[in-house]
Amino acid sequence: ARFGAVMCCCGPCAMYRRSALALLLDQYETQFFRGKPSDFGEDRHLTILMLKAGFRTEYVPDAIAATVVPDTLGPYLRQQLRWARSTFRDTFLALRLLPELDGYLTLDVVGQNLGPLLLAVSALAALAELAVGGSVPWWTGLTIAAMTMVRCSVAALRAGELRFLGFSLHTPINIFLLLPLKAYALCTLSNSDWLSR
Repeated sequence: ARFGAVMCCCGPCAMYRRSALALLLDQYETQFFRGKPSDFGEDRHLTILMLKAGFRTEYVPDAIAATVVPDTLGPYLRQQLRWARSTFRDTFLALRLLPELDGYLTLDVVGQNLGPLLLAVSALAALAELAVGGSVPWWTGLTIAAMTMVRCSVAALRAGELRFLGFSLHTPINIFLLLPLKAYALCTLSNSDWLSR
């Protein structure tokens, strides 16, 4: 928000100037990926289109919005699969845009994508050590814990709220459920099913 370039204005929480949206409506409604129509991840896609057109995207901390969220594991994983595909697809678009914006944003976007990759490599190294040597070396656990605490500390500092440190409890879910899901998403990027209808 400091740079006027929030990279994803979440669907139910976003508002756009009508005049800005009118300029981009044709591009927005004809979203394609690898030659096939793609209509999920539209919030991230529209945000990237706005930034490419030279508009600012802002975070408004006192805005209030309501949305429906998954309350069981199946719908949650389907949502995360859509989000992962959308993130991968639109990161490719965003990378071309980033040099025109601020250097910090490039670091942030690259970090958001490299973080899960490094976590996956650490988890795979731990599994390989467990299979070969019968135990997991202490440094693997320390690496994963350090990566988790750095990420959560940055979020806590940015938000100015210590409760974001509690997000570290999400790490086992991330390692055992979401990382395999993200790997699957990367292998099935051309699939545009919403998986919920």
